Amino acid sequence: MKKIDREVVNHSMTYEAYRQLTDELLAQGKTTGGNHSEVMVHYTQLNVARMNRLDKTARLLENVKAQLQYINRPMIWLTLTEAWCGDAAQAIPVLQKMADASDHIELRLILRDEHPDIMNAFLTNGGRSIPKVILLDARTLDVLGAWGPRPAEVQRMVMAAKADLEVLTDKEAKTKRYQELTAAAQKWYARDKTRGIQEEFMAVVRERVGVQAGT
Repeated sequence: MKKIDREVVNHSMTYEAYRQLTDELLAQGKTTGGNHSEVMVHYTQLNVARMNRLDKTARLLENVKAQLQYINRPMIWLTLTEAWCGDAAQAIPVLQKMADASDHIELRLILRDEHPDIMNAFLTNGGRSIPKVILLDARTLDVLGAWGPRPAEVQRMVMAAKADLEVLTDKEAKTKRYQELTAAAQKWYARDKTRGIQEEFMAVVRERVGVQAGT
């Protein structure tokens, strides 16, 4: 996909609107998407707590702040997400802080399940993994590049778990393996303190947009 339709961007959400939508749905015992099971609602509740924490505690790296100041091309970071996604909850608050640090960047959010055509154009190993951040030229809406769904180390954990899940036949064993993956990923995020997200995302921005590496 070389360009995003302007109507999609016009109807996209700010981070604030996304958080408000999530809270409103939770108040109804729901989440985004079509699956409003107890498990998915629980994941969403956990993600609200994660986003609240990152809003308060996440700090941009000095070299990332320096690189953001070199961006002089108006950009939109259009991000596919869903409220139940744990990786999205870890990344989106950080992306918002990065966008806030530049006069030329705007973060906008769209729901994956409402935009299958866009999601299918930005698959990860054939899967509809989120979050997926699409870098857009703000004037033309040309696609400049994409990042996501997660830092490389967490992606390696996910792929290893996926290989295990494909051969497991026992339902309880599958559930246990998935729970192990979730716990390991969240521990990694806690130790990393958003460094991986910032550095790996900025590497894509540098490559696609042309930004000095900073200090």
